[in-house]
Amino acid sequence: MSILVVCPGCRKSFQVSEKFAGKSGPCPKCKKTLQIPIKAQEVQVHAPQAFAGGGKSTTGQLLTKPVAWSEAKIQPATMAIIAGASLATLILAFIGGKAGLFDYPIILTLGLLVVSPPLVIGAYTVLRNDDLEPYRGQSLYIRSAICAAAYAMLWGVFAYLAHMGVITGDMWVWLFVVPPFLLTGGLLAFATLDLDFGDAICHYGFYVVVTMLLHRAAGMKWIWDVST
Repeated sequence: MSILVVCPGCRKSFQVSEKFAGKSGPCPKCKKTLQIPIKAQEVQVHAPQAFAGGGKSTTGQLLTKPVAWSEAKIQPATMAIIAGASLATLILAFIGGKAGLFDYPIILTLGLLVVSPPLVIGAYTVLRNDDLEPYRGQSLYIRSAICAAAYAMLWGVFAYLAHMGVITGDMWVWLFVVPPFLLTGGLLAFATLDLDFGDAICHYGFYVVVTMLLHRAAGMKWIWDVST
């Protein structure tokens, strides 16, 4: 082993054998006498035995390489399917409204429950945080189903309040109605889909706008045309 020495006179650096540690000698360049430092004792840090070769996975297997992370990109085919499904849903809502199907509350409720999960998934695909690993497969479907059911329940609360006369067509009433619903919907998306809170608000807003358009396409009034 050798010791690194820097001459304080000419700033020349060189290495000497550790057997000269603590002794004095001339600099090989400027001949200035200098003191050879004592080799410092090395400190070794030992990792726990369980992680000596790397971390452990959730299944207990040893990980010796970084966990692969892949970005979920929106494919053109996926966008085409979403657009086609949206158009088909709009047409079906129009036909169903003309046929009077949505005059029955149970049909209206079932229709809302059917269209809500695809809307939630589609909006999540666009608004998700790119810095986080996206939800996929069963995890995505379960979270989206929970979020969609909660969104549909908010429409149920709105309908109940309108039926009871709490929500009217007066503009000043909407100033107190919209913020609580928007905040609640954003919190639901934030909790179920791990969206940024601003994106979570946009997620719920997208859902409200699309379902409002479907409601209107089915031949029913705009939601602000409510009465007791």
